[in-house]
Amino acid sequence: MKLTAVFEKVAEGYIGFIEELPGANTQGETLEEARENLREAVNLVLEANRALVEESLKGRNVIKESFSTAA
Repeated sequence: MKLTAVFEKVAEGYIGFIEELPGANTQGETLEEARENLREAVNLVLEANRALVEESLKGRNVIKESFSTAA
């Protein structure tokens, strides 16, 4: 699966977000800085989501497996 990064030039530099991942957004003085910050933001959002789910599943009988899409 590929995600879509969107960047916008603003007075302070660039802002960016991932279309498919709410909460993954950032900014940077340069486009490259915004890209790098967005990579970090995506990782932080995924880690936070995983931690929240792990907590909510404690003590429950669930099956976890890898999942990928062709899109």
